[in-house]
Amino acid sequence: MNSISPSSAQYLGANPEQTLPPVGRKARSHAPRADGNHFLNGEESGQSSEPDEVDRLKAKFMSAWNNVKYGWTVKTKTHFSKTSPLILLGRSYPLHHEEGLERFRMDFVSLIWLTYRREFQQLEGSVLTTDCGWGCMLRSGQMLLAQGLLVHLLPPEWTWLDALQLMDVEMEPQRTRSPARAGPLPALQQVFTVQSEPRRRERGGKREEPTRDPHAEQLHRKLVSWFGDHPLAPFGVHRLVECGKSSGKKAGDWYGPSIVAHIIRKAVAKACELSKLTVYVAQDCTVYKGDVLKQCEPAGRDGLSGPSTDWKSVIILVPVRLGGETLNPIYTECVKDILRLDCCLGIIGGKPKHSLYFVGYQDDHLLYLDPHYCQSVVDVTKDNFPLESFHCNAPRKLPFSRMDPSCTIGFYAKNKKDFESLCCEVMGALTSSSSKEKYPIFTFVEGHGQVYGQDELSTLPPAHTALPPAPGKLGKPKSASADDFVFL
Repeated sequence: MNSISPSSAQYLGANPEQTLPPVGRKARSHAPRADGNHFLNGEESGQSSEPDEVDRLKAKFMSAWNNVKYGWTVKTKTHFSKTSPLILLGRSYPLHHEEGLERFRMDFVSLIWLTYRREFQQLEGSVLTTDCGWGCMLRSGQMLLAQGLLVHLLPPEWTWLDALQLMDVEMEPQRTRSPARAGPLPALQQVFTVQSEPRRRERGGKREEPTRDPHAEQLHRKLVSWFGDHPLAPFGVHRLVECGKSSGKKAGDWYGPSIVAHIIRKAVAKACELSKLTVYVAQDCTVYKGDVLKQCEPAGRDGLSGPSTDWKSVIILVPVRLGGETLNPIYTECVKDILRLDCCLGIIGGKPKHSLYFVGYQDDHLLYLDPHYCQSVVDVTKDNFPLESFHCNAPRKLPFSRMDPSCTIGFYAKNKKDFESLCCEVMGALTSSSSKEKYPIFTFVEGHGQVYGQDELSTLPPAHTALPPAPGKLGKPKSASADDFVFL
């Protein structure tokens, strides 16, 4: 589990009491299923099983070790340059004045942060009650989808107003109210950004709080609850694992970014809460416009005859591979250009036991959220469940050179006009003069792709594209996960 901790600030202070249940705590019992399936892994669920108990103990140990590793790996604070703009999901924050500090932090803390959880209801077909050690790519995919839902459901300038509390806690060493009890939060250093209208104004020497929008706050809470760790949550880990079964995956397996893209597509298609949203996954690094229009236009329309009030908004996911074992540096500028687009939802990428959600960059470093910190499960079925553990107040950076090339890029278009603009803007980023690659990372074409079954599509071997290797790097990739991607 070699990774950079997403926040030494928010995660320090974990102790054995916070990572392992007390010795005297009884193991959670698992009654036989009401649907008549009384067997788990070939044994009766009602019988005590020594292998099952060993698995539970291993999971608890993994959770404890994971928090020690990711809570203390990075003890230094993240520093940002004053002289370079900071990019966060299409917005540029020039680092000039104090107002920028507040605006950037508000926007960053408002992102939904989804991490490993422990002590949730047992995953069907296994004894696992945590995704620690194997579910990081699912969590990264959840974060990308959550960002898409924020853009889809909430006003364009929405920010989580309770982020002000996390920001204040961060500046003063107090304890978070998160169920994970993550400990004291040291100050975030040298983030200055944004040259835009401040969210709060000074009146009579006192800070004026922004006005709350009750409807938006309710939507935000509902959206977070959709990612809860219980079987009925439409985008929780239980549902995502279920959606992965048709692709040959099960709880405890490693999920690559390409498979996760299709899992997200299936989960959204099954979600009755999102009848006006669809997810399109590109085939072989190609977005077929005809297929997107077919998914978004209502039945009976040709998809070519102007705007429709029944148009479905669309999240477009493009699985790619940007090199062999490491990121090919000729694609760095193109990745930057993509992250500068308003329509970009971010990038998920990784390899076994190391997945991150990239949301921006500054100079030669990516800005990311890390799913690897393991927190206690939150009961999102309660009316006022705590939201603090679903938001992160400390951004982290990673050099582009350390970015794993296996990734999936996300985009969002609310209507047909937005989709047409998206095609133009993304193609402009893919072929911009600042990009050094001879071939674009992916492309948009008219017409339709090959017709596959949904499950077949998510498991097809990719067509390999012969493109130039990174300078000084020859030979075939060694990673087993490399087989899941088109090589660029």
